Amino acid sequence: MTTKPTIIFADDDPSLRRVAEYNFERAGYPVTLAADGRAAWEIFQQRGADLVVTDLAMPEMDGFEFAQRVKRASPETEVIIVTAHGTIDRAVEAMKAGAFDFITKPFEFDVLLLTVERALEHRRLRMENERLQSELVERFRPEKIIGVSSGMQRVFDLIARVAMTDTNVLILGESGTGKEMVARAIHHQGKRKSGPFIAVNCGALPRDLVESELFGVQRGAFTGADRDRPGRFERATGGTLFLDEITELPTDLQVKLLRALQEREIERLGANEPISIDARFICATNADISALVRDGSFRSDLYYRVNVVTIVIPPLRERPEDILPLVEEFLRRADLSGVTLGTSAVSALQRYTWPGNVRELENAIERAAVLRKVSDQISVEDLPEEIARPIAPEPTATSHLIPAAIPPDGIDFFAMEKTLLQDALRAAKGNSSRAARLLRMTRQTFLYRLKKFGIRDAS
Repeated sequence: MTTKPTIIFADDDPSLRRVAEYNFERAGYPVTLAADGRAAWEIFQQRGADLVVTDLAMPEMDGFEFAQRVKRASPETEVIIVTAHGTIDRAVEAMKAGAFDFITKPFEFDVLLLTVERALEHRRLRMENERLQSELVERFRPEKIIGVSSGMQRVFDLIARVAMTDTNVLILGESGTGKEMVARAIHHQGKRKSGPFIAVNCGALPRDLVESELFGVQRGAFTGADRDRPGRFERATGGTLFLDEITELPTDLQVKLLRALQEREIERLGANEPISIDARFICATNADISALVRDGSFRSDLYYRVNVVTIVIPPLRERPEDILPLVEEFLRRADLSGVTLGTSAVSALQRYTWPGNVRELENAIERAAVLRKVSDQISVEDLPEEIARPIAPEPTATSHLIPAAIPPDGIDFFAMEKTLLQDALRAAKGNSSRAARLLRMTRQTFLYRLKKFGIRDAS
C-alpha cells in the first residue's frame, strides 16, 4: 500500500486555511494547518513533512525563515512559497535557497494542486535517484568485486588510492577481465559519484561516427545536422568519461583527444568556439599498448597523458584461487546459492585456461546452471565441452624450434616467433582471434605481430 504524502499548509488567513484544507483533502492529500511560521515549525519538528506550502508574510516567524529552517533540517522536503505581488523578489530569493516554486495571491487552488503534484513528483524522482545512486555505490565498492588473489588485492588497493582524485587512469587487461567494472568502482567511490558515468567502446563505434559521438555536432555542420548535439565529453560533465579500447582510436582523433585532455576543452564538429569540459578520464585497452607506441600506431604523448596511474587486471588463468568465489557469486546472483559444484566440475574449472576470462566463466556457469541434470549440483557433464574435456594441442612444426637449452651459438628468436605465428594461424584455420587465444595473447597484439613480420591475416 502506497503511503500518502504529508503536507503542512501555513498561512495567517483563517478562511484561506479552511479552503486549503477542503481542497487538499478532496484531492486525497492529508494536510496539517498552521496559523504562523512558528507554529508550522513546531509541527514540522514533531512530525516532519514531505511538502510544505507557506505564505511569506506571517506573524511570529515569516515564511522565508520557516522555509530556510525546513530545508536545513530536511533537504528532501519540498517547499512551495505563497506570495503577494509585492514580495515576489523575496519569493525568488527563497527559491534560490532551495524552495521548489512559488505562486502569487490570489490563486486558483487547481493551480496550487498542480504545483503540489509537480513538487511531490520531483521529490519522488530525486529520492529514487538517490536510492539508485546508493545501490550503485554499494554494488561497485572494491570489496564487491570478487577476487581473493594477491593480484586482485593490488587492484583493490589502487582503486581505493585513486578514487578520490581526478588523476587519469589507464586500465590494462585481457578481454573479459572486468575493466569497465574497475572503472565504475573508481567512479562510484570517488567525489564525482553523483555525476554521470559515460562509457564509450572506441572499437565499437563506426569510423565515420567516432568524432561526432565523442565531440558532438554543431548545427549546420553537415546535411541533416539541424540541431546542436552534445557528444560524450559534454555528457560526462561532472562525472567520468570511460574510454574503453582506446587503442582503436584513429590517429587523427588521438590528436583531438590529447588536446581535450591537455586543455580540458573540445570543439564540436563544425564549430569554431571551444567548449570547456569537466570530467574525469579513465581509459582501458586489452592491447599491448607499449608495443603499439613503439610501432607508432598509438601516439606516445597521448600514452603518457592517459597513463598517469596504471591498473593491470591479471587474467583469470593467473589467479585460479578466484574461480570458486566467482562461481559462488554467479550462482548467488541467479538465486541458486544452494547449488554446489561436483568434484570433477571443480577440477575442470581449475584446469581450464579461460581465454575469455571472467566473462567466459560467468557464461559457462549460467549455461551449466540451466542445463544441469541434478537439481542441487553442477557436474562436469553440465559444463561446455571445451571446459569439461579440453583438447590437447596437436604438435606442430614449431616443436623442433624450441631447444632444451640455449645452444652456444644462440637461436634465431625472430624466426621462432614468426613460425609460431604462422603455426597458430594454420591451427586456427586462419581465424586470428582463435590463433591469438592459442598463443595466450590478445587479438590486437597478435595482429600487431603479424604486421611486424608481414604475415597476412586470413580471417
